[in-house]
Amino acid sequence: MNNVVSLPLGPMRGQPQQVGFDRDELTRILDLYGRMVAAGKWRDYAMDFEKDAAHFAAFRRTAERPEVRIEKRPSLRQKQGMYTLYGEAGQVLKRGHELAGVLAPIERRLVKLVED
Repeated sequence: MNNVVSLPLGPMRGQPQQVGFDRDELTRILDLYGRMVAAGKWRDYAMDFEKDAAHFAAFRRTAERPEVRIEKRPSLRQKQGMYTLYGEAGQVLKRGHELAGVLAPIERRLVKLVED
């Protein structure tokens, strides 16, 4: 009954508890998500924030595997880029240092040719 358990007071200096998307990144991702929902391509999303990576997954239907998954892994910032776009089967579609370049293959799906 008299067991004392010490709880950590917060994150240690220099070591974040988890990786997340900043406001600009999340705005860009959710803007794309909204346009894909309006086009009828996506219906649901999920976000996962871990110690070493943050994930955004977009689903065609809720009970499926994600159609695309966007990952931010800051430990790869100096190597191949911290942003990665994964396909439905888990294959790497695009990697890069900037989020806009990584999201470009998805945004191309929204472009439609309009004839005169």
